[in-house]
Amino acid sequence: MATQTRGQSAERRSGAGRAAKRDRITPALFTRQVAAELRKVIWPTRHELITYTAVALVFVIIMSAIVLGLDTAFTKLIFAVFG
Repeated sequence: MATQTRGQSAERRSGAGRAAKRDRITPALFTRQVAAELRKVIWPTRHELITYTAVALVFVIIMSAIVLGLDTAFTKLIFAVFG
């Protein structure tokens, strides 16, 4: 199967453009950019947060019960077979 390359990825592999340095930013500019991005976030309401947390906890409890049940069943099966 042949691999196709398009765009700049082929140029990067050939080494073209490696001479150009990436611009680095200062920690202060990075912090300002992070704060600006966090202002764009739509934060969940208290009700949504409680609902999502409850759903996650119920899911974890159900999955733990399933794993516990399977573990117990396989343990009993192994002891029955190999005694």
